[in-house]
Amino acid sequence: MTVKEIFETMDYGPAPESAKEAYAWLAEKGDFGHFIGGAWTAPGDLFATVNPATGQTLAQVSQATQADVDAAVKAARKAQPAWAKDGAARARVLYALARLLQKHARLFAVLETLDNGKPIREARDIDVPLAQRHFYHHAGYAQLMGTEMPDRAPLGVCGQVIPWNFPLLMLAWKIAPALAMGNTVVLKPAEWTPLTALLFADICGQAGVPAGVVNIVTGDGAVGEMIVTAQVDKVAFTGSTAVGRRIREATAGTGKALSLELGGKGPYVVCDDADIDSAVEGLVDAIWFNQGQVCCAGSRLLVQEGIADVFHAKLRARMDSLRIGDPLDKCIDIGAMVHPDQLARVRDMVAANTDGEVYQTAVPAGCYYPPTLISGLAPASPLMQQEIFGPVLVSTTFRTPAEAVEIANNTAYGLAASVWSENVNLALDLAPKLVAGIVWINGTNMMDAAAPFGGVRESGFGREGGWEGLAGYTRPAIATKSPAAVAAYTGDGAADGLDRTAKLYIGGKQTRPDGGYSRAVYGPKGKLLGHASLSNRKDLRNAVEAMNAASGWSRTTGHLRAQILYFIGENLSARADEFANRIKDMTGKDGKAEVAASIDRLFSAAAWADKYDGQVKGVPLRGVALAMKEPVGKIGILCPDAAPLLGLVSLMAPAIAMGNRVTLAASEAFPLAATDFYQVLDTSDVPAGVVNILTGAHADLAEPMARHLDLDAVWGLSGHAQVIEAASAGNLKRSWTGPFDPAHDHTRDILSHATEVKTIWVPYGA
Repeated sequence: MTVKEIFETMDYGPAPESAKEAYAWLAEKGDFGHFIGGAWTAPGDLFATVNPATGQTLAQVSQATQADVDAAVKAARKAQPAWAKDGAARARVLYALARLLQKHARLFAVLETLDNGKPIREARDIDVPLAQRHFYHHAGYAQLMGTEMPDRAPLGVCGQVIPWNFPLLMLAWKIAPALAMGNTVVLKPAEWTPLTALLFADICGQAGVPAGVVNIVTGDGAVGEMIVTAQVDKVAFTGSTAVGRRIREATAGTGKALSLELGGKGPYVVCDDADIDSAVEGLVDAIWFNQGQVCCAGSRLLVQEGIADVFHAKLRARMDSLRIGDPLDKCIDIGAMVHPDQLARVRDMVAANTDGEVYQTAVPAGCYYPPTLISGLAPASPLMQQEIFGPVLVSTTFRTPAEAVEIANNTAYGLAASVWSENVNLALDLAPKLVAGIVWINGTNMMDAAAPFGGVRESGFGREGGWEGLAGYTRPAIATKSPAAVAAYTGDGAADGLDRTAKLYIGGKQTRPDGGYSRAVYGPKGKLLGHASLSNRKDLRNAVEAMNAASGWSRTTGHLRAQILYFIGENLSARADEFANRIKDMTGKDGKAEVAASIDRLFSAAAWADKYDGQVKGVPLRGVALAMKEPVGKIGILCPDAAPLLGLVSLMAPAIAMGNRVTLAASEAFPLAATDFYQVLDTSDVPAGVVNILTGAHADLAEPMARHLDLDAVWGLSGHAQVIEAASAGNLKRSWTGPFDPAHDHTRDILSHATEVKTIWVPYGA
């Protein structure tokens, strides 16, 4: 081939990567057991792990039993106290792991490509360097934990289950922060891709990782279930939304911490002023990187109508130039699908589609699927809504930026999004409006250990990376307990004067309960104090509708929200004696201290309203990554029985300070302080629908709150943890079930429950 022909065709000659060293390592190890307590176990029942590009068996790996998982958890539990004692020692071990990942970088990259099918260029230039970066970065957190996080402590033993699309990188994302914070781990790699996790286990001994700190067990999904139900303190899972739901249900009521990084259907929004060639090249990375087997893939193309024809034409031309074949060839753009089962799943989903126009390129025989573009789809088309998890791009058009936001958010997911525009004002206007945990401007697939990553909605909850990711692996150093449940007093006396039945407070108005029932509220000596309405699921529905109507509250400034919280505190102070007497009548205890504490909590929340800042992350990028704090949205809150005013205010104030709208189920035993409190709200400029108050049995409200598909979070601080956490799996809403003691000021900690972190990546350009 002449130079002229090379330039005309842009053909590349083969540039194969040698797998000699990887095969030698596999041959040396033979059949794999598990890595438990710092040593390899004898191989058990074996299954094959296969190179998807060739069908060749690479190794035989053991299927873990319940006894293996129990032994791993026991080893991790034994090692954890000593591991947690010395942050500087942990930092040195993490640094050593990073250095060894560098030393063996090529071996890790080749083994990843053999086991997974991804192009060697991606494993070599992206996966392995990012894994190294995570251990280097988290070595610093381990060193700093004692001084910068003196009020935090490790959770204990963490059970971690990782997927097959980024086997080594997901291991690093999970293990590095857990170890940095003083936890020990039991990790299960994916059944199809266990080899780099086993190589990592091999270098743990070289790095001086103490026995039992890192334990790795292999096997199928049944082993993952064993880890989820084992005596671990946290479960961290990355994988499908369907499995995430099952894990949420399985851990409900157990007290285990849980983080879920699940599926996505990322919008890739191209405005008519975008640099089209750059956007096309970015789209290649967004959807055909790792054969499209990426949870944050830009799998939904939204292109503005005026440039749609030109954009699609350029995109099809670029698709034709993609090189597909042997993943070990350094000239290859797209490798093999991870497994024939995944190939069949993608093929079946595309074959079932009858809408739009399909464009595909050619692929070699074997476990390959062609880069595919399906254009002209409606936003509601199944392939626009369902995660395909393959090299398939679906496309639609939009007319205006507002319509782009509406289409982009028309999904159950909320993991990642990309915006392409040469108008920085337009791009920065769109980014906050997209419901996603991460938004890239004029870029895609930018990740770093310093920048939090994670989703909202059915893409899961929790963050990985940055200071924010550490929160999922720590707890308060000083443990608190929720106060015991309080039973309502009983009596049979008549009320003094006229009967008074307190109404509900929905949409800024006092409303009668849908069911038309109420219950008597007695004091400690049996005196009838009044009646409280009994709410039902229809009252909750009305409250959610009122919160929807108050959506503008989330867009107000922190300064405005602070002023309103100060007003509430001021007006409560003016009626302090009245509320103190009401509390004493209901509980028999002097209410002055509780009212004073309630005012103080309102002022604390007001103080934080415009000071709970996001951060600019120090990422290796010519640009910035902004970790922005955003309100969760609509929160249902079951207030504790004890401290009927203070419990309600302590939860309401930080929630609305961050821009959330709330529906509060008042103290079940002592509800009348809450029904008096809405009179304070009426005089404090609180917009209608921002705060709604229900009364009645929490058992009747807990499950409807958790199952409600239009609530974004439920805080169950009066019990019912198992019900709330299990029922919340329906739309994977965030839940918080304590511990929470109103006697302590938890305002600062509650702010993290009241916010989501959105990371917006803004490159500066060349």
